[in-house]
Amino acid sequence: MSTQTLSTSPALDPVETSVPRNAPRRGRRSRGVSVATHAVLVVASLVALFPIGWLVFLSLGPGKDDYLHPARILDTATLSNYSFVLEHTNFLKWLGNTLIVSLGTTVIGVLVAATSGYAVSRMRFPGYKKFMWVLLITQMFPIAVLMVPMYVILSDLRLIDTYAALILVYLTTAVPYCAWLMKGYFDTIPVEIDEAGRVDGLSPFGTFFRLILPLARPGLAVAGFYTMITAWSEVAFATTFMLDDQKYTLAVGLQSFVSEHDAQRQYMAATAVLIAIPISAVFYLVQKNLVTGLTAGGTKG
Repeated sequence: MSTQTLSTSPALDPVETSVPRNAPRRGRRSRGVSVATHAVLVVASLVALFPIGWLVFLSLGPGKDDYLHPARILDTATLSNYSFVLEHTNFLKWLGNTLIVSLGTTVIGVLVAATSGYAVSRMRFPGYKKFMWVLLITQMFPIAVLMVPMYVILSDLRLIDTYAALILVYLTTAVPYCAWLMKGYFDTIPVEIDEAGRVDGLSPFGTFFRLILPLARPGLAVAGFYTMITAWSEVAFATTFMLDDQKYTLAVGLQSFVSEHDAQRQYMAATAVLIAIPISAVFYLVQKNLVTGLTAGGTKG
């Protein structure tokens, strides 16, 4: 009796037979797309970094007209502009004034924006929608329109040439935007957390400060950074409401290097670099929370 040996070949996967070997896997870009993406990112980075590098380069030139002949700076580069700004101007005084105004605006602005955003996100009081729309409408008025009425109000309150004047004015700009931002972020936090806090005996304020705010740190970081930037770099209001040169902020003090017949651009460049260092350090410290806060705050409205 003869036996017949049957040879079986392994079954071919229909997916493997239909996909070429050199085709990129799902979720992976091809080499050409990757090279093009990196090239675009490099170009975008150069475009963003060039003005900063150019400003630092000009700050090393000893002459006020060196910006017209940049090649001269390579042979005469010096840090004397920085020493002059720090030793022979009121830069440190300007820095102190700016820190007072910026920190005051940030602390008060974030507190008001967080409480406002939380109230609109969790409570349904009469007119809560109109309240948020009013905050949004206030952002539509240009600074030139607001300058005169704000000056009259601050003059009647005898706040001209005071830090409180700038803090109040900057709050009118920062709080509406930050309230909308925080409202969107609080919408992403489950309401069950509030209910759990009330079950444990916490008051609404206790629930907000002990449970909600720790979870909202990324959103608070975004609101705080935006508020600080608003107060740090603003010029128009500070120039109008601060009359004493001893109370100038950094942005206003920068203008002192420009007169009607002269412009000391080398000192302006050095001062601009010094102004950018503190705010860049703040950005470095909160950059992780900034990304999380911006993306999470936009998931719900």
